Amino acid sequence: MINAITLICPILLPVILGVLPAIFKPLRQERLQKAVVLAALILNALFSAVVALRPGSSLTVVNLTEKLPILLAADSVSRFFCAIVAVMYLLAGVFSLEYMKHENNRGRFYMSFLITLGMLNGMGLAGNLMTLYLFFEALTLLSLPLVIHAMTKEAIAATFKYLFYSIAGSSLVLVGFFFVYNYSDSLAFSSVGVLNMTKLSGNENTMLVAALLAIIGFGAKAGMFPLHGWLPSAHPVAPAPASAILSGVITKAGVLAIIRFVFFIVDIEFLAGTWVQTTLMILALISILMGSMLAYREPTLKKRLAYSSVSQVSYVLFGLFTLSIDGVTGGMLHIVTHSIVKSCLFLAAGAIAYTTGNTSVSDLRGIGKRMPVTLLCFTLASITLVGIPPTSGFISKWTIAIGALSADIGVFSWLGPAVLLLSALLTAGYLLPISISGFFPGEGAKRDVERGFEHDIEQKASQEASPLMLAPMLILAALAILAGFFSKQIIAFLS
Repeated sequence: MINAITLICPILLPVILGVLPAIFKPLRQERLQKAVVLAALILNALFSAVVALRPGSSLTVVNLTEKLPILLAADSVSRFFCAIVAVMYLLAGVFSLEYMKHENNRGRFYMSFLITLGMLNGMGLAGNLMTLYLFFEALTLLSLPLVIHAMTKEAIAATFKYLFYSIAGSSLVLVGFFFVYNYSDSLAFSSVGVLNMTKLSGNENTMLVAALLAIIGFGAKAGMFPLHGWLPSAHPVAPAPASAILSGVITKAGVLAIIRFVFFIVDIEFLAGTWVQTTLMILALISILMGSMLAYREPTLKKRLAYSSVSQVSYVLFGLFTLSIDGVTGGMLHIVTHSIVKSCLFLAAGAIAYTTGNTSVSDLRGIGKRMPVTLLCFTLASITLVGIPPTSGFISKWTIAIGALSADIGVFSWLGPAVLLLSALLTAGYLLPISISGFFPGEGAKRDVERGFEHDIEQKASQEASPLMLAPMLILAALAILAGFFSKQIIAFLS
């Protein structure tokens, strides 16, 4: 009974509380609506803590067939993922209480916000491939309102693009699913994989093709090339709390699915040294370099951050695809780093847009005079993402590079770290100038005076965002820095 409550409540509770305001009209009042959202997020965090304290529990919800049960289970990966989801959702949710105040369709937004929380918990607590796939599909469909929220032409186009890429990815996953089902005795996650080598004998190349297709399909949610195109379209049109969740958490759902498939379904012994591993590392490195270069050239702040997500999430994927202990550990640490940092950056971008209406990088010159705390949070997160010591971004990227150098992966042993270094330089190039010109406008301020911009800053000096928006950003900025000082303990847990 306790196992059932522990495993089902993190999934059902957010869904129920998300739907309740649509059923009971009094709950649509702004104050009650905020109370329901906050209660859902706090209760979810408490249940995630319970999951962390009760590893090893499992529950069969229903048997679709003898080999296809809907199975929930809590292991170390579940604890790790659900903890990240709980923290990021709580902070983004608190931020949204102020940010969404003047938005239309708040009820629809919060319904989708909480239901996707339940679906993410379902993915984290999935005990087999069937359950993971069902929640993966549900997450795609139920997160669409977060992208289409504004109902503008751009938002509708971005939503259809997100749906197209997600369906393409899910179709590729389904191909891999069929082959795994055919060559295994069970779909329950196992640390040694589930493939039956006797059944598989003579069909190894077919299974390798199917595995590659499935991993690329899951990679669509993680923004991996070639199914990355939805990210830079979805982020600019989504509300800032939704962008924080899409980048900080939902992309990690794709990473979680890849971890489950590579390490708990087909097993690394089957993939190590094959052309599939080579192909995956190539795709990850293309994503890293391409995302950084496109971010460097992008003038819109949220779109720049979206391209950055394409690059930074692929750091995680490259670490995983090295199939080395250090590479995987560094990749897992970068999941933590990127979730914290990118949530902070998107919330800061949202706070700036909410207060000033500015969405272009060129309009942020001197913004540090008007919103010093917000820009400080943005700066600390940027420093972490660049990988400047002693931040967690440095530790995670260093560990990934060490994993590549120590792994038997041929040319990728040096090519991987070289691409990581080049990407870090590009990251510094597209993030740090925002902070420098924001705090020290310099000669450019003289030109702004001629356009009347400096006068506007003087009139609206020290106009920070509200405490409800500042508090989550300050917490995330602090976590970004503290994670570096406690990286040894985090790595010990991940190892």
